[in-house]
Amino acid sequence: MPLPMSVIQSLIDNEVVITLKDGRVLEGKLVGYDNNMNLVLEKTKEQYNDTTRVLGTVIIRGNNIVSISVK
Repeated sequence: MPLPMSVIQSLIDNEVVITLKDGRVLEGKLVGYDNNMNLVLEKTKEQYNDTTRVLGTVIIRGNNIVSISVK
């Protein structure tokens, strides 16, 4: 089974969908990460309570992430 950091490395420059603990869903291009699984997304869109916002470039703290999937 691959290690989590290996999986994240393989997702660099791909469109991903990230679910956060508070129920928000973020979609964007994964451009970076660190050892704490903090992620950097570009061209990010946030979906929450049937509304969508364009956020641009964001940094997501790793302990808020529930799931990461390829779009």
